[in-house]
This record gives sequence, C-alpha cells and structure tokens, in this order.
Amino acid sequence: MGSGRDVYANLLRDTRGLRREQSRAREGWYERLDWESKEGTLFELEMLLKGFACFGNPRNHPGPSQHEAPVAHDYRDELLVVRDALSQAIDRVRQLLGQRDRAYVFSRYLETVLPEDGLRSRLIKEQLSQDTPEESLFVLRNTFDAFLEMADGILRLGRVSHRLYFALLGMITREIGRNTYFNPLVALEFRPEFDRIRSAEVLEALHTASESAHQVSAVTFLSLFRALRYIDLIDDYASDAATARRAYVILSVLRSDLRALTRYLAKRAPDVLADTFEKQLLRTSAAEVRERSGELSREAGRLVSLRGRLENLANVLRIEVRRTYERDLPAPSATIPQAELGPPIVVATAQLRATIHHGITELCLELRPHSAPPQLASREHARVDAAERLRRDVWMFQQVVRAFLAKARSTRGDADRWASYASFQFVREFLEHFRAIGYQLVRQNDYARLDPLLEMLEVLGDVDLLDPDKLAAAVSECEQLFRFLDDLFVQVSKRQELEGRPFDKKAAADTLRIYLGAA
Repeated sequence: MGSGRDVYANLLRDTRGLRREQSRAREGWYERLDWESKEGTLFELEMLLKGFACFGNPRNHPGPSQHEAPVAHDYRDELLVVRDALSQAIDRVRQLLGQRDRAYVFSRYLETVLPEDGLRSRLIKEQLSQDTPEESLFVLRNTFDAFLEMADGILRLGRVSHRLYFALLGMITREIGRNTYFNPLVALEFRPEFDRIRSAEVLEALHTASESAHQVSAVTFLSLFRALRYIDLIDDYASDAATARRAYVILSVLRSDLRALTRYLAKRAPDVLADTFEKQLLRTSAAEVRERSGELSREAGRLVSLRGRLENLANVLRIEVRRTYERDLPAPSATIPQAELGPPIVVATAQLRATIHHGITELCLELRPHSAPPQLASREHARVDAAERLRRDVWMFQQVVRAFLAKARSTRGDADRWASYASFQFVREFLEHFRAIGYQLVRQNDYARLDPLLEMLEVLGDVDLLDPDKLAAAVSECEQLFRFLDDLFVQVSKRQELEGRPFDKKAAADTLRIYLGAA
C-alpha cells in the first residue's frame, strides 16, 4: 500500500498552491514556533481568513432564504461580525509574529515621522515584501489594522449599504488572495500542520483501500475531519456570549466546504474512480487478463459499491446542511440578544457533528466491512443517533415509494397519458431518489428481494413503459418494497436505544421537503 500512502501525503502537500521552496520555508517557520498551541492558533487564523471570503457570499449564511432585495438590506449586523473577526485575526497574527510584532509597531511609527516621500515609498515597499512567512504575516498585520479602522468608521455611519459592505469584503478577500504564505481560499485544500488523520481505525481503513479507491477516500476523510475541526471552533466561539457572533464566520466556511465536498462526491469522484481503475486495467498485460479477470471483476464491484456509498453520503450531507442552516440556525441579522445566540448554534452543530461522524463510520465500513468502526463519539450517543437517522430515512423513502406507486397506478390504465416527456418524468425522479437514498438503505438492511428490485429498476430506465406488463411488474415489486420498509420502520422503532423517543414525523416531513427541494 505504498502508493496509497503517497496519495495521502501528496494531498497534504500539493493542494496548498505553494512552490517547493515556499513550502519548505513555511514548514521551517512552523517548526521554529515553540509553544504548544501553535497548531490551534494557525488553524484559527487561516479559517478566519477563509471565513472572510465565505461570509462575503450570502449563500453561506444561515437562516431562511431572504426575499428582501440586497440593496434594501442594512448590513450593519453582518459588518459587526466581520469587525469582530478582523480583531480576532489580528490577535492571532500577533501571536504568530511573537517578538517580531514590535517591528510592526516601529514601522507604523516611522510612517508618521519620515518627512521624505522617497523614504516613505521605500518603507511601504518593504512592508509589502513577502519573501518569508514572517513577512506575509507582517502584511496581514498591516492591512488588517487598516480594515479594522475602516469597519469602525463605516459602523459609525448608522446604516451600512450593500455597496459599501461588499466593497470592504472584496478588499479583504483580495488581500488574502494575494498573500503568499497564508492564502487558504482554495476549496478542498489541506495542510499538513493541522489536517493529519489521527484516528487509527480510519487510517487503517484508508491504507487498506485499493489503489483505485484511495484518492477519493483520502479527500473525503480529510474533508470530513476538517469539518469536525470547524465545528469545534464554532462551539468554542458560541460557548461565550462575547464571541458567539464570531461563529458566523466559521459557519460560512463549514457550509462552503461541505458544499464543495458534496459536489466533488457527486460529480468528480465517479470520474476519479473510473480513471484510476482504467489505468489499472491498462497496466494489465493481455497475458494476465484471463488470470486476473476474477480479481478485476471483484475490484470493479467494490468500486461500484463505493460510488453508491459516496453518492449517498453527498446526499445526506446536502440534506442535513440545508436543514440545519435554514431551519435551526438564526440568521446573522436575526433579532436575538447576544447572550442568547450561543445555545442554538451549539445545538445545531451537534446534529451536524453526528452526521459527519456517521459518514466517517459508514465509509470505514465500506472500505473494511468486517472491521470494528471508529469510535468518534460515545458509544451510546452513536447508537441513538444512528437509530434515529435510520428510522427517519426509512420513513422518508417510504413516502417516495408511496408517491411513485400512486402515480404509476393512476397512469397504468391510460396509455395515452404516457405519450409526453412529462409523463415519464416521475419515473426518472423515482430512479434518482432510489440511487440517492434508497439503494444504501435496502442494501444495508438485507432486503431479500434486492436483486429482483434492481432488475426492475433497470427495466424502468431502459424500456418503453407503455408496455402494461412491465409497468405492472414495477408496481408489484415496489409494493413489496413498501411493505418491507413499513416492517423495517416498526422494527427500528422498537430498538432499545429509541425507547421513550417518539418519532418526530413533522421534523422528518420537513427534512423530506428539503430533500425534494434540493434534489
């Protein structure tokens, strides 16, 4: 598995966008930092930097969709969040500069006393130099102080207009994008200082993954563990009323990164799996094909299963993120007292943490089916979360099957109603829903008629449904699936870990509406 470990190491090295000499300079600077909390300090600074860009995109904000025109909105509350994050970022830069921060104070003093324009120009040029990580931090220190003064001045105006607010956010983001050593604005980028996987079970699952599966698995694991660090930082901010507002910046980073991950899993990952498997096939000589045909066939089956698991994970993350951000988290401009802002944020992120834990566990089980899953949370909480999620998902898919049966029965007797494209659309939608949430559900719960069900779905996708016999067979198979889901829902509800926990049908219906709206 040497090539597998190389892929993991390459991801940590190559996604940073630094030249080799710059990478070495940053590594050397980091090694010279001599206090225990340097990892947390650097992580917080870089995520605040990334947060300015993500918070500048309203799509990353929590709260229900806004119908108010952007030009009519007062961005004072959002600017208060930015102002607080600027202050915190400056504090973290000062910590990382250490004694060198005195040079910044002296440089600012020189700006006020140098009489000659030539000398002042030379000083400014020196302030903009970024040949070392310390100089890049110095640039951030210089410009962020100016941005903080600008934010304070804008806040004194009273109303903060759309153009003024986004002009300031644009300047901050461009300044970060120009920084040589501290520019974390790339999606799905990883850094060796704080993105190492420390779970032995997860590392073992990753190292035992096949060559074809390794890159996609490594990206997914690293992204999910990075998301858990975001949640920890959000909770740290939200646990103190004085800093709870700052959590919105990292919440925006979390939503942006999880959106990037779901897109990668749904669109890019299947191509990566296919391309790497194709390279493996091309390396197989003609003389070896017959001998290795069984091995290659099994590997192809494992990759198909992994693809289904990753698509399901992408769908689960998309649903949970949208539900949490639109229903559970208050908007930055919500009229909530500062002292009351933290608790709903902590409660909402706890649900996201459980979802991410579940995703990591399921991916480990996919890669190592007969091994013990990683213990990312307390065993009791993990069992309760898994059971509640399974019960909700069974109910949701049961409603999808119910709707398909109702539409199929209503059209089965009238062939003319199947003539238009729109008449076939609900069948295509059902096939998409099955792939997104149904396949993993019935597969994991040992549905006895899985093979006939898959054959029926292939028929639905490939033949003309004007054939009444094919339609009748599809309806009959789905009726049996519906009964299985009904029995499974009852069985799950009787589990000991769900004792005293009634099914929240309204919350499940809300989640189903979100899923159908996002699908």
